[in-house]
Amino acid sequence: MIKANILLVEDDENLGFVTQDNLKLEGYKVTWAKDGVAGFEAFCKEKFDLCILDVMLPKKDGFRLGQEIKTLRENMPMIFLTAKSLDPDKVQGFKIGADDYITKPFNMELLGLRIQALLKRHFSAQANTNDKKDVFTIGNYSFDYKNQELTIENSNKHLTKKEAEILRLLCLNKNQLLTRELALKVIWGENDYFKGRSMDVFITKLRKYLNSDDRIEIINVHGTGFKLQVSE
Repeated sequence: MIKANILLVEDDENLGFVTQDNLKLEGYKVTWAKDGVAGFEAFCKEKFDLCILDVMLPKKDGFRLGQEIKTLRENMPMIFLTAKSLDPDKVQGFKIGADDYITKPFNMELLGLRIQALLKRHFSAQANTNDKKDVFTIGNYSFDYKNQELTIENSNKHLTKKEAEILRLLCLNKNQLLTRELALKVIWGENDYFKGRSMDVFITKLRKYLNSDDRIEIINVHGTGFKLQVSE
């Protein structure tokens, strides 16, 4: 059996306990979070192989949590659990990038089999590709996240670790909104006012580094976050 590290986010105490217990008996390592905010915090602290998310969660619903997880790891295997069997809900889940959708109540053996099938596909794909994107094209720039290098023509800029982490998140959300909350939680581990001010300083520096290509702009979305806008 494939051994894996699973994030379970489920607010129902009984179902969460039973699911965690059964998965541990199957040999998996399981982290159980009981709301969407705690689930995201757990995801940022540890490397998981699969996420099982309830749709109806307190503080942050499963769909929003799933979107944030997919922003950080696009190929993260994901199963949604729901009491709803409505097609629109399933469609929304699959649009986010869910690999499977299980309606409550469900059979634990069935859940186990679906997890096994999903992990086999995931680990097989991982054998041939790296899930974490390291090199990005930003207009005329090349950004090497791993080596913290930003290059245009013959000019090369070595970035600090924080600058590289912020730019990577912006690249993963190119032409889309990157919320301040998400960036702060991922990079600093908490949504803190003073760390937010530090992030603003890093954003200002990144704008200067990218000013050799006028098609590139880091836009402030007031009170919400930032957008790396790259025109064709």
